[in-house]
Amino acid sequence: MEQVYIPTVEQGAPAVIVRGGREWPMVVEPVRWFERVAWWEDARRMPRGQGRVDVEVWQVQIRLGDNPESGIVTWELVRDGSGGSWSVRGEELAAA
Repeated sequence: MEQVYIPTVEQGAPAVIVRGGREWPMVVEPVRWFERVAWWEDARRMPRGQGRVDVEVWQVQIRLGDNPESGIVTWELVRDGSGGSWSVRGEELAAA
């Protein structure tokens, strides 16, 4: 998954997505949820020091810059297990 930079607003929601040196502003309010980490698929025991079993996910609908002509894109953003960087998981054009 490709890593992206995400400045956030006060509540922790993404304000804009910076990917490939370009800014992608939100078109609608992002949706947040948590998913269970399937650590057991990669190891027999939970890795030492990893107390988190959930990862934060945001679904965002964005468009490139301020161009109203650009298509709307839906991305799922996943925070890494240590709570630091973000990655894009699966992207497709939204039906608008």
